[in-house]
Amino acid sequence: MPQIIERKRKDGSIAYVAQINIRRNGKWAHRESRTFDKHSSASAWFKKRMKEITAAGADLTAVKSKGRTLSTAIDRYITESVKEIGRTKAQVLRSIREYDIASMNCIDIQSHDIVQFAKELGATRTPATVGNYLSHLGAIFAVARPAWGIPLDQQAMKDAFVVCNRLGITGKAKKRDRRPTLDELDALLTMFEDKHRRRPNSLPMHRVVGFALFSTRRQEEITRVAWKGLDQTHSRVFIKDMKHPGDKVGNDVWCDLPAPAMNIALAMPRKKPLVFPYHSDTISAAFTRACKVLEIEDLRFHDLRHEGVTRLFETGETIPQVAAVSGHRSWSSLQRYTHIKQTGDKYEDWKWLQRLTTSN
Repeated sequence: MPQIIERKRKDGSIAYVAQINIRRNGKWAHRESRTFDKHSSASAWFKKRMKEITAAGADLTAVKSKGRTLSTAIDRYITESVKEIGRTKAQVLRSIREYDIASMNCIDIQSHDIVQFAKELGATRTPATVGNYLSHLGAIFAVARPAWGIPLDQQAMKDAFVVCNRLGITGKAKKRDRRPTLDELDALLTMFEDKHRRRPNSLPMHRVVGFALFSTRRQEEITRVAWKGLDQTHSRVFIKDMKHPGDKVGNDVWCDLPAPAMNIALAMPRKKPLVFPYHSDTISAAFTRACKVLEIEDLRFHDLRHEGVTRLFETGETIPQVAAVSGHRSWSSLQRYTHIKQTGDKYEDWKWLQRLTTSN
């Protein structure tokens, strides 16, 4: 029986899933579904599809192919994926639905259509970002036919990848070497500390920045650090769902935690299960806004991780020792730092070390 089901997404918004299930002679003759943001859109699609199915009569072959657009496959992938696909991936896939390729029938999509889509993306995005979009889309091409019988050609996607790489439409991200200066950090932490002093319940960005710098932790990882995940005895921290090229979810790792980072964490109030109970987007926005106000150019929050890793090498740590802190599984990722000569710790007498580790 056809129906429209209301479902709540993880971000709190409501989705409307229009389902069509047709049985003939005791077997499923045709099943399909599509997700919409509005009930009216779901209802309109359902009525249109039912007219097409009725007109097809007994032969539903053409209907099955025609009704299965790339948008349909995307919706089904997001809805039925048992494994959490991650906020970024879901956001990318939803944004793809706004392009012309999403309205194409799956059976008609060929490699040149994907290349054209990549070119459209490339008009406003970097080659590395285009590559990420195609990679996320490729996951749908990989499962659509064997899992749901949706006729997406996986070879067409593979061919498109090759073409886009050869033409320079996709490419690797440029390695950033931007490091914050002590003066820049002093300006940022002064602003953050002053704001927190005036509003004690506000986000303590001065401590977040300090922890990011000395722990080398990524922005979202910081927001997942729990008090029970701080091991003072062994100077380490439990990182849940650490970023990983293959599978972030469930990639839980213990990482060494340098003393300055541990002391900063211990200075936080123990009011909630998480050490830094704040949203990643809030941290990002606060950092970006502060840099703009202070006229600090081309500095990103993630640059603090690069600075932290560089500092460890400058203090004489080896690749294995640094990897134990940063969480890099492949030491080859740290080869870029091997040219750094030991120069000592420029943060050794830094005035902020004591200020960041003193509880308010």
